[in-house]
Order: sequence, then C-alpha cells, then structure tokens
Amino acid sequence: MLPLAFTNAGDYVEVVRVGGNDEAKQHLSDLGFVPGAYVTVISAHGGDIIVNVKDSRLAITREMAQKIQVQPAAKN
Repeated sequence: MLPLAFTNAGDYVEVVRVGGNDEAKQHLSDLGFVPGAYVTVISAHGGDIIVNVKDSRLAITREMAQKIQVQPAAKN
C-alpha cells in the first residue's frame, strides 16, 4: 500500500483507504476516491496528479493525493 502521490503515469491502482479530516474525506469521496474504486494515473509530473476515476479525468494536488492509500491492481 502506498499514497497515490507516489504513483507514476500509467499505473492502475485500487483505492484501499482515504485519510484526512472529515471534510477532506467527504470531498475525495464526492470525487470518486472511495475504497474499492479503480484509478488510472494519467500524469504525475509537477504539482498536480491527473487521474481517471469513475469515467472522469480529474486533477488533484499532491497534498490530497497523499491522503489516498492505493495498491496495484490488475487491468481486466
């Protein structure tokens, strides 16, 4: 398990846990970052991380990505 902030472009991962205060957890949940969700990392260069989650492309800050614990997942 590692923070989403430590992933690389092209990685396909499963969300295991979302940390942070209640407001941060709710915000990330609203974006689709919930345990069991699958995420494809599009870009991890610079400040923001761009991902595909639940058929949406999103940019999140590295600070927020640190709160999301993921594990490698196999693509179906």
